[in-house]
Amino acid sequence: MKKSIGLFLGLLFCLAGCSAPIGGIPGGGLIGGTEAVNQAQEENKELKIGIDLELSGAVASYGQQQMEGIRLAVKELNAKGGIKGKKIKLIKKDNKSDTSEAVSIASSLTTKDQVVGIVGGVTSSSSKAIIPNITKAKIPAITPSGTDDSITVLNGQVQPYMFRTSFQNSFQGVVLANYAMNSLQAKKAVIIADVSSDYVKGLTKAFKDTFQGEIVADEKFNQKDKDFRAILTKLREQDFDFIYLPSYYEEAGLIVKQAREMGIKQPILGGDGFSDEKMVTIAGEENMSNIFYTTHFSESAPSSARVPDFIVSFKKTYGKNPSAFNALAYDSIYMMAAALKNSDKLNSQELTKGLEKLKDFEGVTGIMTMDENHNPRKPAVVIGLEKGKQVSAESVNP
Repeated sequence: MKKSIGLFLGLLFCLAGCSAPIGGIPGGGLIGGTEAVNQAQEENKELKIGIDLELSGAVASYGQQQMEGIRLAVKELNAKGGIKGKKIKLIKKDNKSDTSEAVSIASSLTTKDQVVGIVGGVTSSSSKAIIPNITKAKIPAITPSGTDDSITVLNGQVQPYMFRTSFQNSFQGVVLANYAMNSLQAKKAVIIADVSSDYVKGLTKAFKDTFQGEIVADEKFNQKDKDFRAILTKLREQDFDFIYLPSYYEEAGLIVKQAREMGIKQPILGGDGFSDEKMVTIAGEENMSNIFYTTHFSESAPSSARVPDFIVSFKKTYGKNPSAFNALAYDSIYMMAAALKNSDKLNSQELTKGLEKLKDFEGVTGIMTMDENHNPRKPAVVIGLEKGKQVSAESVNP
């Protein structure tokens, strides 16, 4: 996920003078944490994990869901004695869906709080923005849902301390294009995309590179636009098989609502930005039919044997069914635990090494192995909706 915020580059250049370059650490190697920091982490009675999430602001819904998954995972692990006998302590901070705040929090977590690792951010922009600080501190971070490809590999160089739990945009864009061609037998596409979002740009590029049919129209809008009737009026006169709508639930919900009210009934395909119940609220259940989107988790397409127990535990704790964002964050904590399982010491250096070597980790979002680019090899799920209710779920392997 990514909210495009132009501040990132400015922050990057400002931080470049006081931290290791985002392109890598010349002569450094992949060793997490300084010697003094590692020693302090080992001496702590608790294992500190930092939280740098969007808990308020524009994408607060995603962040709050992830916090639920994190709390459940920590509760379960601590009930079993923690990680190698050391209880987990969360240092929770809200970046308010603001990139500059995410940077400030990362600085505080890696210096003042001396956390072993960080979970965050929710979006690709906040995840990318914290890279200079975590690189300088040599403390790893896992983004549960940042899908922009350049989070882990920028300009051909792997970011040594950034990892992710989700699949990346290039994967889900390819999945959606293939789903349209193979499952929907579609030959003509219309694209409606947010020009202000790098998340959308990445999904759109991957889709265009894969889809072998005709792109009849490629329409653009800006984040926070509310009225899409002018675009939809033009499209209504076109001959097409489906709409490709790589967007977040706020704008996507309005587009779906207005399209259906104008009599446009073709299938609408989107990415994991559709993975929020608020989209159904915005669009209206009556308009949410013939909708398909990629997501990371579905109860109807369990990707590992751990899913049933996770569902029971989550429902018991929160009184509701788990979402994809709950599941991704839950897995992020367990990935850290798995990475430290065979380590003699509990510090950032060992956590970084363990994450790099993570293999056949059985999470609730799939059985995954970390590749050389710090991306997990794992399946995606394509969900189908009718009147706002899930009617199909198809697991797609990489």
